This record gives sequence, structure tokens and C-alpha cells, in this order.
Amino acid sequence: MGPTVTIITPVSNIIEKNQLDEFNLLLSLLDLQTYEDIEHLVIDNASTDGTLEMLKDYKNKGFLNFYSEKDSGKVNAYNKGIMHAKGKYVTFLSCDDFIHDITAVADIVNLMEANNADFTFAPAYCRHPEGFVFLFNPSMYNAFQVMPCAKQAMFFKKSTLEKEGYFDEKFKLLADLDMIIRLIMHKRTAVAFDNNYVTYKLAEKAMNNDDRVIAESKSIFYKNFRNLHPLNEQLLDKMANYSEFPQALVEKLSQFFPDSDKELFFEKFEQMHNLRVEAIKNQARS
Repeated sequence: MGPTVTIITPVSNIIEKNQLDEFNLLLSLLDLQTYEDIEHLVIDNASTDGTLEMLKDYKNKGFLNFYSEKDSGKVNAYNKGIMHAKGKYVTFLSCDDFIHDITAVADIVNLMEANNADFTFAPAYCRHPEGFVFLFNPSMYNAFQVMPCAKQAMFFKKSTLEKEGYFDEKFKLLADLDMIIRLIMHKRTAVAFDNNYVTYKLAEKAMNNDDRVIAESKSIFYKNFRNLHPLNEQLLDKMANYSEFPQALVEKLSQFFPDSDKELFFEKFEQMHNLRVEAIKNQARS
């Protein structure tokens, strides 16, 4: 038997929010996984709508374990989950996400064990609130500019997240971006998993809160890059809004990737900047 994997799921009043069917889909598909040693750990925000009673029933049937107490948000729940997790590896799924490939956990554990990996990343299907689905392909070369992949399509070594000091809870929307930047800058071992195995729902909070996303982006960039290059408000605005970074900073950031990848890193960096500029122009036209 291989090492334990912990699936961490934050929940809050899922019955009241009409998320019960999706939660049951998540559970049933996890139950079909070919990998045997999976702990599904639910972190409940002291639900008051019957969710707690339902979780107790599922726990008694052996589907999951849970902790229920007030938290300060989803990122706080992630950190509680990491602290309680029994697994060597952890991944994060919301109650309306699911793993659609029943061999995925076994395949990812084998990949991580073979490479002594700190984290993996993969493509994912994203369900947009407006009803359509698109494929989110990872782009780690752009991780210093934007979220490079879906967090739900990542597995992490628990001890690595502990060494990083957990997710930074002051970032309510982009704590996962901050974590990925730290993992890359500390040269943690990453491995790509090429198969699309997970479907997740796009967070409406991030999608509908542009000002908060920009503010958190600026704060994350300042936190992680200030020792590499002098940063002021004007530069941070360009970085957050347009993915436009000072060239001297881009040169320094390239050192966190292998020398053989630097040319591609610069190319992807410029492409993202151009995409962001074009997107804002199109937005202004409409």
C-alpha cells in the first residue's frame, strides 16, 4: 500500500446553498478511485442548516472525516485541513469540484514518489458560472504574473506546505498564487501530470471582484519580489493590471527556471503581457 493521500474540502451550509447534489457527486467519484489509501477530510465552517448532521452520517458510513468550527474563510480552512491531514500528500477540492478519472490519484502518487516531487500540476476542466466548460491548461512559466493552473489540479507534499508556513491567510482570493510563487522561488520540485483528471467550478468571488484581485496581486508581488528589484505603486499597478514587469526583474525571475528554459520563459512572459493589454483594450471597446 502506498502513502496516504488527503483530499481537503472546505464546506459551509451546503444544503442551504443547494450544493448537496454536487457534494454527493464528489463523494461518489472519490469512492470509485482505484487508490486505496485516501482520507477525505471535510473542514466545516460550523454549518447550521443540517450539513453537520449529514457529515456525521457520512463519517459513520466511512466516507469521510470532518472537523466543524467557525473559520475565517476558505484559506483558513485549507490550513486547518493541512494541520489535521494524515496524508503524505494533500489536494484541495471544493464541494462542487470532482475528480472524473478514477485512476488519477494512483497515477499521481506514483509520479510524485518516482520524482520525490513537492507538487504536481495538470490541466483541468473549468465550469464557468454561465454554464460553459473550458480547458485550463497549466503555464508555469507565467506563474510570476498570473495564476498558472487550477489549484484543484495540483497535489502537494504536506511537509512542503508546512515548510512554506502554510497558505498566507491575508490573501482571501489569491493565496494559491502566492503559494505557487513561493514554491517556485524556493526551487521546490515540480512535476507536470499530463492528463486532465479534475473538473472544478470557477470561483465567482474572484471573477466578480476585480479590484480585490488587483489589490491582492500587488501585495503578493511586493511581498515576494521586493528583495529582487525596487518596487513602487506605479510599477505594481502595471504588474497587476498588465503583467508588465521591469526587464531587470524579469531577468532575475528567470533564474528560478532551468537555463535551458530561459528563452521560453521570456517568450511566455511577453506573450502574457500582450494578452493582458489586448484584453483590456477589448474590454474598453465593449
